[in-house]
Amino acid sequence: MRDYIKKDPWNIIEESFDPALNRISESIFSIGNGKMGQRANFEEKYSGSTLRGSYVAGVYYPDKTRVGWWKNGYPEYFAKVLNATNWIGIHVNVDGEELDLATANVTNFKRVLNMQEGILQRSFVATLSSGKQIEVQSTRFISIVDTDNAVIRYSVKALNFSGKLRFTPLLDLNVVNQDSNYDEQFWTEISRNAAQGTASITGETKKTAFHVACAFKLGMEYDGDDALYTIAPFSQDKLVGNTVNLTIVENQTVSLIKYVAVISSLYADKANIQGVAEASVAAAYAKGFAAMLTEQRAAWAKKWAECDITIEGDVAAQQAIRFNILQMNQTYTGEDERLNIGPKGFTGEKYGGVTYWDTEAYCLPFYLKTADPKVARQLLVYRYKHLGRAIENAAKLGFKHGAALYPMVTINGEECHNEWEITFEEIHRNGAMSFAIYNYINHTGDVGYLAEYGLEVLIAISRFWRQRVQWSDRRNGYIMLGVTGPNEYENNVNNNWYTNLLAQWTLNYTRESLAQVKVNDPQRYAEIVAKTQLGAHEDEETIWADVAAKIVLPIDEATGVFIQHDGFMDKELLPMTAIPKGEYPIHKHWSWDRILRSCYIKQADVLQGIYNFEANYDKATLKKNFDFYEPLTVHESSLSPCIHSILASSLGYEDLAYKFYLRTARLDLDDYNHDTDDGLHITSMAGTWMSVVEGFGGVRVQQGVLHLNPSLPKQWQGYSFRITFRGALLKVAVKANAIIIENESDQKLSMQVAGVEQHLAARQTLNLAR
Repeated sequence: MRDYIKKDPWNIIEESFDPALNRISESIFSIGNGKMGQRANFEEKYSGSTLRGSYVAGVYYPDKTRVGWWKNGYPEYFAKVLNATNWIGIHVNVDGEELDLATANVTNFKRVLNMQEGILQRSFVATLSSGKQIEVQSTRFISIVDTDNAVIRYSVKALNFSGKLRFTPLLDLNVVNQDSNYDEQFWTEISRNAAQGTASITGETKKTAFHVACAFKLGMEYDGDDALYTIAPFSQDKLVGNTVNLTIVENQTVSLIKYVAVISSLYADKANIQGVAEASVAAAYAKGFAAMLTEQRAAWAKKWAECDITIEGDVAAQQAIRFNILQMNQTYTGEDERLNIGPKGFTGEKYGGVTYWDTEAYCLPFYLKTADPKVARQLLVYRYKHLGRAIENAAKLGFKHGAALYPMVTINGEECHNEWEITFEEIHRNGAMSFAIYNYINHTGDVGYLAEYGLEVLIAISRFWRQRVQWSDRRNGYIMLGVTGPNEYENNVNNNWYTNLLAQWTLNYTRESLAQVKVNDPQRYAEIVAKTQLGAHEDEETIWADVAAKIVLPIDEATGVFIQHDGFMDKELLPMTAIPKGEYPIHKHWSWDRILRSCYIKQADVLQGIYNFEANYDKATLKKNFDFYEPLTVHESSLSPCIHSILASSLGYEDLAYKFYLRTARLDLDDYNHDTDDGLHITSMAGTWMSVVEGFGGVRVQQGVLHLNPSLPKQWQGYSFRITFRGALLKVAVKANAIIIENESDQKLSMQVAGVEQHLAARQTLNLAR
C-alpha cells in the first residue's frame, strides 16, 4: 500500500515528483470521454520510466495467440486496444537545453486531477544544468462536449534569465504497446500533412485496417511585451509537427495552446478521415480554449448532479468514491452500441482493453442507477449484436442447434482469451449475460426489451446450459463437470454451485420470458419461435424445466452451507490468517499446484451467487455462508471486496463492511495490489459504487419495487447518493437519526424504506426517522 495522494474531496493531488511513482501516477491521473482516453504522460520529453498510452475506443489489433500446445477451440488471437498516435507531445528547449524531468532538478511539482470538472493540471519549477529556471503550468482535458477534441494549454515562465525558448508540438505515430507479441508495431502511416500552426497524420492498424486521424492547431498567448516568434512545420516518417521559436524575457510567461482532434474510421469515411480531423480541430480552435473549458465544466456539473455521492467526516472515503465515479463516466457513455468497457478502461494496456463478464456483473448496476436507461440498454444491445458470434463460439466447442457461449474476452463478439481453464471452463459468464437482461428490465420496467432483443439471447444461452449438463444416475440429477467458477483459484471442478445456480435460474427465467412475450406480443413471439426454431429438435421448454428442477446444487447437510463445488469440503479448511504474512499475495509466492489444492478463494464465488439472488435467501442462510467463506477469501481479484462489503452491510457487520469498502474504494489511489502502474481497475470501481449504494444504502429492486434500508458507518457523520429509477431522480441522504429522500424529478414513486411503504410525489421530500 502506498499513501502519497493528498486527501481532498474533489481533487486528486500529487505534491512532489518521485520518478519511482511516475507510472502509478500516469494511471491515476488518466482522463477520457468514452471515445478516447489518455494516460497522464508528460507533454515534454521524458527519459525516465513511463508507459505511453493514448487510446481510441473500438480500435484494436488481433495479437497472435502464443501457446506451447494448441488445443481445439483455442482462439487464434488475443484482441487488444492499441496505443495510438501520441497527440500530447510538446517538447521544450531552453537556449539549447531540452526539458526532461528525469534529468532536471524538479521542485514545486504539483499534479491535480480536478474531478469536478474533468481537468488535469500540472505545475513545477525545473532547474536545468545551466542553472536556468523555468516554471511550467499545463492544463489538459478531453472534451465530453466535443467528443473528438482535446486541448492542452502549456505555459512556460522564465524565472531567472532571458533567452531563446522553443516549443515542438507534435503528433507521433511511432508508438508501441508494452505487451505486444514479438515487439511488433501495429500501425502503418497512410498520410501526413504539416503547415504553419497545424499538422495532421493518419495511421492504419495492421490486419484490422482501422484508420485513425489526428490533427492539431496552435494558438499562442503571452504577457508583457509582444513575444517574437516564428512557426515552422516539419514532417517525417510517422511524425509531424511544428517548431515554435521565440524570445522570452525574465519573468515573462508564454503559453502554447494545442487544440487536438482524434477521429477513427468508426465515425468517418476512410477516404476523407484526415480532412474530417482537420475540420474538427479548426472548429475547436475557432471556439477557443475559454469557451471549451466553460462547456466542459457545465457538462461535468450536469453529470455530477445525477450521480454524485457525498460522505461527511471521512475525506479519504469521499475522495475515493468520487474518483471511482469519475473514471466510470470517463470510460463509457452509452452513445455507441459498438463500444463496451475494458477492465482498465483508457488507463493502461493490461487485459487488452477488451470486454469481460465484469461489464454485466459490476458495471451495469452503476449505469442502471446513475444514467438514462438507454446507456445500460446499449450494453445489452452490444451483446445482442454479438449473439451470432456467441453461437459460433459454442459451435467450435461442439454445441449445436443455436446454443450460445458468450466469450470470456472479446471486442467483436469472437472469443479471444487463450488460457484453457478460462476459455473453455469459466462458462458462468453466460449466466451474467442472462441475469443482466433481468436486471435491466427489473430496474427500468422496459419489458419491451424482452421481445425486441432479450428473448433470443435467453433461448440461445438456455440451449447451451441444457447441452452442457449431463444426467447422473448416482446423483439422481443433472451435473456439470469440468468448470471454473468466479474463483479462478480452483480449475476444472465439478458442480460449481455458482455456475449451476445461474444455469438453473436462466432456464427458469427463459421459460417465464417466453410465456410473457407470448401473451404481450404474440406476433413477435411467433417471429422468434420461427427464427430460433424453438422446439424443432426436441421439446425444449419441458426439458429446460426438468434440468432446472433436478440440477445438483451441492449443500453441506450438517451446516447448511452451500458447497462451492464437489470435493471442496475435503480440503484443509484453514482461514486465510494461517497464511504467513510474507506469502501474500499467494499467486506471487505459491506454485499454481499449491494454490489449486488449497481452500483459498480468489474472489467471491458462492457469495456472488447469494448476492445476485439475495431475496431468495433468509438472513440465517446468508450469515452461515458468509461466516464460512469470508475467512477463506484472499481477495486477490479486485472484484471481490465489493461483494463482501455489500453482504456484510446486509448482515449488520459494520466493521467488515467498511473495511472491504475502503479496500475496493482506494484500491488504485493507494496501490493496494502494487499493480496500479499498468492501469486502473475500472470494473472494480463500479463495485465500489455498489458498496455504498447497495451496501450502506441498502438499495435493492425486488419485483420492480425500489427498496432502501440504509445504515451509517460509524466512521461517517452522514452520506448521500443519487439514483435514477423508472424516470425518477432521487437524492437519498442518511444522517445519524434521519433518512431524507428528495425527489428531484417530476415522476412520482412508491417505494419501501426499511420495510415500510412510502409514497413520494414529484419534487417532494420525505424526512424519516432512523
